[in-house]
Amino acid sequence: MAIKTSKFDAADYLTSQAAIDAYLEAALEENDPAFFQKALGTVARAQGMQDIAGKSQTTRAGLYKALSSEGNPEFATVMRVVNALGYRLAIVQKKKKAGTAKSKMVTPKRVAKTAAKRVTASR
Repeated sequence: MAIKTSKFDAADYLTSQAAIDAYLEAALEENDPAFFQKALGTVARAQGMQDIAGKSQTTRAGLYKALSSEGNPEFATVMRVVNALGYRLAIVQKKKKAGTAKSKMVTPKRVAKTAAKRVTASR
């Protein structure tokens, strides 16, 4: 007797907000733009591509194409999709490895002090 299989689709398992959050966070941690692009497409399918297309001001077909593995969306498109999914992108500093020297925080006072030293040294 043959075993019947079906194609795996991660969108079928993204049924809660926690699952979607974890999925997108893991995709970003891969540091691979194409992987994150595909993950956005998977989440958009899980939440309804037509709805996300409308919220991101693009067509359903255009969104499928942009978020496919062959797509090459503009950054503005990615930002609109992220927004339509209810997220925002944020810049977070990488965690430093243990044993690395701590860098000094750049403050206006420190910048002024360094600039003053340079001016004095150039005289």
